[in-house]
Amino acid sequence: MMLAPAVQVLLGLLIVSALMTVLWFVQWRTRNAGIVDAGWAASIGLLAIFYATTSDGYLPRRVLVAALIGIWSARLAIYILLNRVLGHPEEGRYRTLRASWGTAAGRRLFFFFQNQALAASFFALPVLVVVHHPVNRWTGWDVAGVLIWCIGVGNTVLADRQLAGFKRRPESRGKTCREGWWRYSRHPNYFFEWLHWWSYLALAVGSSYWWVTLLAPAAMLYFLLRVTGIPPTEAQALASRGEDYRQYQRTTSAFVPWFPKKEASPDGPD
Repeated sequence: MMLAPAVQVLLGLLIVSALMTVLWFVQWRTRNAGIVDAGWAASIGLLAIFYATTSDGYLPRRVLVAALIGIWSARLAIYILLNRVLGHPEEGRYRTLRASWGTAAGRRLFFFFQNQALAASFFALPVLVVVHHPVNRWTGWDVAGVLIWCIGVGNTVLADRQLAGFKRRPESRGKTCREGWWRYSRHPNYFFEWLHWWSYLALAVGSSYWWVTLLAPAAMLYFLLRVTGIPPTEAQALASRGEDYRQYQRTTSAFVPWFPKKEASPDGPD
Protein backbone atom coordinates (compact mmCIF):
# COMPACT_ATOMS: atom_id res chain seq x y z
CA MET A 1 0.00 0.00 0.00
CA MET A 2 1.53 3.27 -1.17
CA LEU A 3 0.66 6.48 0.67
CA ALA A 4 1.48 10.10 -0.07
CA PRO A 5 4.30 11.48 2.14
CA ALA A 6 1.99 13.94 3.90
CA VAL A 7 -0.42 11.11 4.78
CA GLN A 8 2.47 8.98 5.99
CA VAL A 9 3.66 11.75 8.32
CA LEU A 10 0.16 12.33 9.72
CA LEU A 11 -0.61 8.64 10.29
CA GLY A 12 2.88 8.03 11.67
CA LEU A 13 2.43 10.87 14.15
CA LEU A 14 -0.87 9.35 15.30
CA ILE A 15 0.86 5.98 15.83
CA VAL A 16 3.71 7.32 17.95
CA SER A 17 1.36 9.68 19.80
CA ALA A 18 -0.68 6.63 20.82
CA LEU A 19 2.51 4.87 21.94
CA MET A 20 3.53 7.86 24.05
CA THR A 21 0.08 7.95 25.63
CA VAL A 22 0.52 4.32 26.69
CA LEU A 23 3.97 5.08 28.07
CA TRP A 24 2.57 8.07 29.97
CA PHE A 25 0.20 5.69 31.75
CA VAL A 26 3.17 3.40 32.48
CA GLN A 27 5.15 6.24 34.10
CA TRP A 28 2.04 7.23 36.05
CA ARG A 29 2.03 3.76 37.59
CA THR A 30 5.81 3.40 38.04
CA ARG A 31 6.71 7.03 38.81
CA ASN A 32 9.61 6.81 36.37
CA ALA A 33 9.31 9.22 33.45
CA GLY A 34 12.64 8.04 32.02
CA ILE A 35 10.71 5.56 29.90
CA VAL A 36 9.93 8.46 27.55
CA ASP A 37 13.55 8.35 26.30
CA ALA A 38 13.24 4.67 25.37
CA GLY A 39 9.88 5.44 23.78
CA TRP A 40 11.42 8.22 21.68
CA ALA A 41 14.08 5.88 20.30
CA ALA A 42 11.56 3.09 19.65
CA SER A 43 9.19 5.51 17.93
CA ILE A 44 11.75 6.41 15.28
CA GLY A 45 12.22 2.73 14.44
CA LEU A 46 8.45 2.19 14.24
CA LEU A 47 8.09 5.17 11.93
CA ALA A 48 10.91 3.88 9.72
CA ILE A 49 9.16 0.53 9.29
CA PHE A 50 5.82 2.26 8.63
CA TYR A 51 7.34 4.59 6.03
CA ALA A 52 9.23 1.78 4.31
CA THR A 53 6.13 -0.40 3.98
CA THR A 54 3.87 2.36 2.67
CA SER A 55 6.18 3.83 0.01
CA ASP A 56 6.94 2.92 -3.61
CA GLY A 57 10.67 3.61 -3.77
CA TYR A 58 13.35 1.05 -4.68
CA LEU A 59 12.48 -1.94 -2.46
CA PRO A 60 16.06 -2.96 -1.53
CA ARG A 61 16.83 0.60 -0.42
CA ARG A 62 13.61 0.77 1.59
CA VAL A 63 14.50 -2.47 3.34
CA LEU A 64 18.04 -1.23 3.94
CA VAL A 65 17.12 2.09 5.56
CA ALA A 66 14.38 0.47 7.67
CA ALA A 67 16.87 -2.16 8.86
CA LEU A 68 19.61 0.38 9.64
CA ILE A 69 17.49 2.78 11.66
CA GLY A 70 15.51 -0.12 13.12
CA ILE A 71 18.68 -1.67 14.54
CA TRP A 72 19.82 1.72 15.84
CA SER A 73 16.40 2.32 17.39
CA ALA A 74 16.15 -1.08 19.08
CA ARG A 75 19.69 -0.90 20.47
CA LEU A 76 19.19 2.56 21.96
CA ALA A 77 15.74 1.80 23.37
CA ILE A 78 16.96 -1.41 25.02
CA TYR A 79 20.09 0.31 26.34
CA ILE A 80 18.01 3.06 27.96
CA LEU A 81 15.54 0.59 29.44
CA LEU A 82 18.22 -1.61 30.97
CA ASN A 83 20.57 1.13 32.16
CA ARG A 84 18.22 3.93 33.20
CA VAL A 85 14.68 2.63 33.70
CA LEU A 86 14.14 -1.00 34.72
CA GLY A 87 15.29 -1.48 38.29
CA HIS A 88 16.60 2.10 38.49
CA PRO A 89 15.22 5.15 40.30
CA GLU A 90 13.86 8.01 38.23
CA GLU A 91 16.63 10.26 36.87
CA GLY A 92 17.26 13.51 38.68
CA ARG A 93 16.11 15.70 35.79
CA TYR A 94 12.65 14.12 35.84
CA ARG A 95 12.43 14.28 39.63
CA THR A 96 13.25 17.98 39.34
CA LEU A 97 10.49 18.47 36.79
CA ARG A 98 7.96 16.71 39.02
CA ALA A 99 8.94 18.87 41.98
CA SER A 100 8.81 22.12 40.02
CA TRP A 101 5.47 21.27 38.38
CA GLY A 102 3.84 20.17 41.64
CA THR A 103 0.20 19.14 41.30
CA ALA A 104 0.29 19.87 37.55
CA ALA A 105 3.06 17.31 36.98
CA GLY A 106 0.76 14.61 35.58
CA ARG A 107 -0.81 16.90 32.99
CA ARG A 108 2.45 18.57 32.01
CA LEU A 109 4.25 15.24 31.69
CA PHE A 110 1.50 14.11 29.31
CA PHE A 111 2.25 17.02 27.00
CA PHE A 112 5.97 16.41 27.47
CA PHE A 113 5.50 12.83 26.24
CA GLN A 114 3.48 14.07 23.25
CA ASN A 115 6.27 16.51 22.40
CA GLN A 116 8.60 13.53 22.20
CA ALA A 117 6.23 11.98 19.65
CA LEU A 118 6.65 15.15 17.56
CA ALA A 119 10.42 14.97 18.00
CA ALA A 120 10.45 11.35 16.84
CA SER A 121 8.47 12.32 13.74
CA PHE A 122 11.01 15.04 13.01
CA PHE A 123 14.00 12.71 13.33
CA ALA A 124 12.30 10.10 11.13
CA LEU A 125 12.06 12.56 8.20
CA PRO A 126 15.37 11.37 6.66
CA VAL A 127 13.86 7.90 6.35
CA LEU A 128 10.85 9.36 4.54
CA VAL A 129 13.17 10.95 1.99
CA VAL A 130 15.14 7.74 1.43
CA VAL A 131 12.10 5.48 0.98
CA HIS A 132 10.82 7.78 -1.79
CA HIS A 133 14.21 7.89 -3.54
CA PRO A 134 13.57 7.95 -7.32
CA VAL A 135 16.68 5.97 -8.39
CA ASN A 136 15.78 2.28 -8.77
CA ARG A 137 19.28 0.81 -8.41
CA TRP A 138 22.15 0.69 -5.96
CA THR A 139 24.63 3.56 -6.06
CA GLY A 140 27.98 4.28 -4.47
CA TRP A 141 26.20 6.60 -2.07
CA ASP A 142 24.27 3.65 -0.66
CA VAL A 143 27.56 1.94 0.12
CA ALA A 144 28.86 5.14 1.71
CA GLY A 145 25.74 5.37 3.84
CA VAL A 146 26.20 1.84 5.17
CA LEU A 147 29.88 2.52 5.95
CA ILE A 148 29.06 5.73 7.83
CA TRP A 149 26.33 3.91 9.76
CA CYS A 150 28.71 1.10 10.74
CA ILE A 151 31.37 3.55 11.92
CA GLY A 152 28.88 5.66 13.86
CA VAL A 153 26.84 2.93 15.53
CA GLY A 154 29.77 0.54 15.98
CA ASN A 155 31.87 3.12 17.80
CA THR A 156 28.91 4.36 19.86
CA VAL A 157 28.52 0.81 21.17
CA LEU A 158 32.28 0.52 21.71
CA ALA A 159 32.46 3.80 23.66
CA ASP A 160 29.51 2.75 25.83
CA ARG A 161 31.20 -0.58 26.60
CA GLN A 162 34.51 1.08 27.39
CA LEU A 163 32.81 3.39 29.88
CA ALA A 164 30.74 0.57 31.41
CA GLY A 165 33.87 -1.56 31.87
CA PHE A 166 35.65 1.34 33.56
CA LYS A 167 32.74 1.96 35.94
CA ARG A 168 32.56 -1.69 36.97
CA ARG A 169 36.01 -1.55 38.55
CA PRO A 170 35.94 -0.49 42.25
CA GLU A 171 39.10 1.58 41.88
CA SER A 172 37.36 3.79 39.30
CA ARG A 173 35.03 5.38 41.85
CA GLY A 174 35.39 9.17 41.79
CA LYS A 175 37.67 9.04 38.74
CA THR A 176 37.19 9.94 35.08
CA CYS A 177 37.42 7.38 32.29
CA ARG A 178 40.35 8.05 29.96
CA GLU A 179 40.36 4.67 28.24
CA GLY A 180 39.74 3.90 24.57
CA TRP A 181 37.77 6.62 22.82
CA TRP A 182 37.42 8.49 26.13
CA ARG A 183 41.10 9.44 25.88
CA TYR A 184 40.35 11.47 22.75
CA SER A 185 36.91 12.90 23.49
CA ARG A 186 34.96 13.68 26.65
CA HIS A 187 31.81 12.51 24.87
CA PRO A 188 32.75 10.03 22.12
CA ASN A 189 29.37 8.30 22.40
CA TYR A 190 27.64 11.59 21.56
CA PHE A 191 30.00 12.24 18.65
CA PHE A 192 29.49 8.85 17.02
CA GLU A 193 25.75 9.03 17.68
CA TRP A 194 25.72 12.32 15.77
CA LEU A 195 27.92 10.88 13.00
CA HIS A 196 25.44 8.05 12.46
CA TRP A 197 22.78 10.54 11.30
CA TRP A 198 24.92 11.45 8.29
CA SER A 199 24.45 7.94 6.89
CA TYR A 200 20.88 8.82 5.87
CA LEU A 201 22.11 11.89 3.99
CA ALA A 202 24.33 9.59 1.90
CA LEU A 203 21.41 7.25 1.21
CA ALA A 204 19.30 10.23 0.10
CA VAL A 205 21.77 11.65 -2.44
CA GLY A 206 19.98 11.77 -5.80
CA SER A 207 16.61 12.62 -4.29
CA SER A 208 15.08 16.05 -4.90
CA TYR A 209 14.56 16.44 -1.16
CA TRP A 210 17.98 15.19 0.01
CA TRP A 211 18.50 18.45 1.90
CA VAL A 212 15.74 17.49 4.36
CA THR A 213 18.12 14.86 5.78
CA LEU A 214 20.42 17.68 6.94
CA LEU A 215 17.84 18.74 9.53
CA ALA A 216 18.36 15.70 11.76
CA PRO A 217 22.14 15.98 12.27
CA ALA A 218 21.85 19.77 12.62
CA ALA A 219 19.18 19.46 15.32
CA MET A 220 21.04 16.61 17.03
CA LEU A 221 24.24 18.68 17.13
CA TYR A 222 22.38 21.59 18.74
CA PHE A 223 20.78 19.41 21.42
CA LEU A 224 24.02 17.55 22.18
CA LEU A 225 26.17 20.68 22.45
CA ARG A 226 23.70 23.13 24.00
CA VAL A 227 20.71 21.46 25.63
CA THR A 228 20.28 17.84 26.75
CA GLY A 229 23.70 16.38 25.99
CA ILE A 230 27.01 17.84 27.10
CA PRO A 231 25.90 20.69 29.46
CA PRO A 232 23.96 18.58 32.02
CA THR A 233 26.37 15.65 31.70
CA GLU A 234 29.39 17.82 32.45
CA ALA A 235 27.62 19.61 35.29
CA GLN A 236 26.98 16.25 36.94
CA ALA A 237 30.56 15.11 36.29
CA LEU A 238 31.98 18.25 37.90
CA ALA A 239 29.73 17.79 40.92
CA SER A 240 30.79 14.18 41.42
CA ARG A 241 34.45 14.20 40.30
CA GLY A 242 35.58 17.77 40.87
CA GLU A 243 39.19 18.58 40.06
CA ASP A 244 39.81 15.29 38.25
CA TYR A 245 37.12 16.19 35.73
CA ARG A 246 38.32 19.81 35.45
CA GLN A 247 41.75 18.49 34.48
CA TYR A 248 40.05 16.19 31.96
CA GLN A 249 38.23 19.20 30.50
CA ARG A 250 41.48 21.12 30.11
CA THR A 251 43.21 18.34 28.17
CA THR A 252 40.50 16.51 26.24
CA SER A 253 38.33 17.55 23.29
CA ALA A 254 34.70 18.05 24.28
CA PHE A 255 33.16 16.41 21.21
CA VAL A 256 35.23 15.56 18.13
CA PRO A 257 37.88 12.93 19.01
CA TRP A 258 41.36 14.46 18.92
CA PHE A 259 44.73 13.96 20.56
CA PRO A 260 44.76 15.15 24.19
CA LYS A 261 46.65 18.29 25.14
CA LYS A 262 49.58 18.25 27.50
CA GLU A 263 48.72 20.30 30.55
CA ALA A 264 51.36 22.87 31.47
CA SER A 265 53.18 22.35 34.75
CA PRO A 266 52.20 24.91 37.45
CA ASP A 267 55.91 25.56 37.99
CA GLY A 268 56.48 26.40 34.34
CA PRO A 269 58.88 24.65 31.93
CA ASP A 270 61.91 22.86 33.29
